[in-house]
Parts: sequence; structure tokens; C-alpha cells
Amino acid sequence: MRGIGARALRVALVFSLLTALTQIGGAAYLAGRWLARRGEVTRLSARLAIFLSVYVSATTAAALTAPLFGRVPLSCFGSGSLQVQSPLYCALSRNFVTVEAKRAAEALSAAMALEFPGTVTLVLDANFPFLDGFPLLPHLSHDDGRKLDIAFYYRDEKGTPLNRAARSPVGYFVFEEPVPGASLPCTERDDLLTLRWNMGFLQGFFPAWTLDEARTGAALRWLALEGPEFGVERIFIEPHLAARLGVAHPYVRFQGCRAARHDDHIHFQVTE
Repeated sequence: MRGIGARALRVALVFSLLTALTQIGGAAYLAGRWLARRGEVTRLSARLAIFLSVYVSATTAAALTAPLFGRVPLSCFGSGSLQVQSPLYCALSRNFVTVEAKRAAEALSAAMALEFPGTVTLVLDANFPFLDGFPLLPHLSHDDGRKLDIAFYYRDEKGTPLNRAARSPVGYFVFEEPVPGASLPCTERDDLLTLRWNMGFLQGFFPAWTLDEARTGAALRWLALEGPEFGVERIFIEPHLAARLGVAHPYVRFQGCRAARHDDHIHFQVTE
């Protein structure tokens, strides 16, 4: 009985983890276990192959059926001015948005490529394919298809503009530190429950690139001034960066001290 209980707990933990990370991975895991038992497959490598086959089939099915639920995938195989920063986001089914959010992102990337020829705009976390209200951890609000994160644009150590490049493998957790005298609304806060991680131990591992203020500022201004024509209604970025980039607008807001830092990406959302 003890062994059965431990196995059930292990299955529950794996199911919960895969569901939290990918939404559909937990169901694929259970389906793979059922197929393995039905086929009397015991080798770990074969069971893993079955799970991966089921999971790939499930992600393909999700891309085909998500439009029935009001969401569409951002392609990880595109070659245009809008691209997903890492295939990991597609592999984890975190690349789904509403049609309106996709149109806004495409319009932003087209405007950036026009103003800065050759520029590719990289998207980060979007949303899962199904179910409004299903959390996309660690985000607090990516749960309805209307939210999308945009990576910053960078220059290398020589000041040359970089393209299709982010300072970290996933585009997050490399923070632009505030200049002296900048507005820091969370300085005096010491919240016990918070997602505002500083990730100080990671910062030295990333390339010493600098923020491309011209392109990042242009993207932020486009979202604030032109974006409302495409349904953009809210933009999150740290106040010190908005001031540094010279963008002040009612739609450009601070996300709060308990949410993740937004000086490593731009977050925007569109209307329902």
C-alpha cells in the first residue's frame, strides 16, 4: 500500500507540474501512462517516447483547435518582422493570443521594421491555448489571451544594434538597473509574498549588451500612441525605464510591487 501511495503521489506531482507549465502536458502525461500500461511497456525510454509522441500530438491539436476558443498561436517558424524569441515558448504552449493581440503585435513589428529597417521584434510569454482564468505562471495576468510580452532591443559592446537577440536564453531576468535619482516605488517595500525577483546571482552570466533606447523607446511610444487603434489598452514597464525612454502616457503604467519586474520586457494587453 505504501508503494502504491508513493506512486500515486509521484503521478499527481508530475501531472500538476506539467499542467502548470504547459496546460496540456498533464493530460498528455496521463494519456501516455495509459497507453504504456495498455501496451505493457516497461522500459523508461520507451515510456518517455510514448509521452513525447502524445504531447507533440496534443500541442499540434491545440494549435488547430484554439481558434474555436478565440485564441491563435504565434508561429515559432516565421521569418518575418515578428518572431517568438525561443522555441521553448511554443514547446510549452505559451504562445497563444487573441486575434486582436496578434494583430497589434504584427502592426508593432511592421512599424519597427519600417522605422528601423531589418528590425525583428521578439515576443516572449503570451498565454495558454484554452480556458480564461487559467494562470500562466509565474505571471499574474496572462490568463485570457489578451496579454503579450515583448523583448527589449539591444546593442552589443561596440554599440552596434543587435537583431533577433536577447540577453538571456528566454528573454527575461536581465534587468535594466535604474539611473541615480530615478523613481523607485518599491524601495521601501518588503513584501513576504511577491514575484518581484531581482535575480542578482544571474546578472553576471549574461552578455554585457546595452539597451537600445532608440528602438525600445520607439516600440513603447508606438504601443502608447498607435497601439490603441489595434486595441492596446494597457502597457506595463518600470517607471524608471518609462522616464529614461521619454514616454509618458496614461496607458503606460506600473504593474505593482508584488508582480514581476518589468525592466526586462514590455507587457501589453488589448481590449476584450
